[in-house]
Amino acid sequence: MSEYRGGPGFVHFERGEITQLLTLYATRVARGEWRDYAIDVRPDGAVFSIFRHALERPLYTVTKSASGPKGSTWSVARAGRVVSRFPTLAGALGALERAPHPVVP
Repeated sequence: MSEYRGGPGFVHFERGEITQLLTLYATRVARGEWRDYAIDVRPDGAVFSIFRHALERPLYTVTKSASGPKGSTWSVARAGRVVSRFPTLAGALGALERAPHPVVP
């Protein structure tokens, strides 16, 4: 099992972080704004991607980067460009909550 979890510096989402991300995701799905998500673990961090349509590029990505002396860094990207960075998940979620809401037909 330890092989699956990676070595030192392995960045992953904690259970509480996933819960917070999925709670916001579920709210936006209920409004018809988001329709799919993906979770990836990369060498530079863990990524939660949000899609309007499964076959498109992600609308937003929330990335948890490796822990430094002050802890993890969270970034929110739109269309592949980082639009903001935060020291906490709460800051990243706040940015997503303030993000423009598309008009749903």
